[in-house]
Amino acid sequence: MLEAANLECVRGDRTLFSGLSFSLNPGELLRVAGTNGSGKTSLLRILCGLLSPTHGEVRWQGGNIGSLREEYWKEIIYLGHSSAVKDGLTAMENLMVSCTLAGLTIDHEQARAALRCFGLAECEDLPAKVLSQGQRRRVSLARLILSDKLPLWILDEPFTALDTAAVDYMQTLIAEHVARGATVVLTTHQEAQIAAATLVTIDLTSRIL
Repeated sequence: MLEAANLECVRGDRTLFSGLSFSLNPGELLRVAGTNGSGKTSLLRILCGLLSPTHGEVRWQGGNIGSLREEYWKEIIYLGHSSAVKDGLTAMENLMVSCTLAGLTIDHEQARAALRCFGLAECEDLPAKVLSQGQRRRVSLARLILSDKLPLWILDEPFTALDTAAVDYMQTLIAEHVARGATVVLTTHQEAQIAAATLVTIDLTSRIL
């Protein structure tokens, strides 16, 4: 279970949100909505331990994630709204390096298969600097295919820069992961059609102070 207990986030002299609490069980999907500047990315960074809340805490399986640290990070994948691929590396090299840094052990065939699932069969050995924004984004998202055993995905605008076919594939990928009993938290400006037994929505716009 992922729990947020009375979270508050202050950036500079502005309170983005306060008194935010929720709990998510395995097999549940949380969509975080809100206008630009409402704190969506800040909330996701708090949930994955990259940003400390001004007040409150995040718990995983009952334990504070600040105390769990590496134990927690081994069970999650966080993909920010930036593709975070290196121009000087090929699509294949980017995927292999990002998986290694995340502690995932994969071989070249697994990486190639993941890239091909995202329609990058002809781009595996091309340097990232020649890829379109959509292709760069798909290189980053290919990590999800290789992270199907992780119980928590935290995704910031996963559909950005994707064409219709890639958006449909991403929605299916997320739905399948939730159906396996995992938990997914995401933000999106798009109207996502993701099949999930339990869909929770939090709109941060109403919490702007």
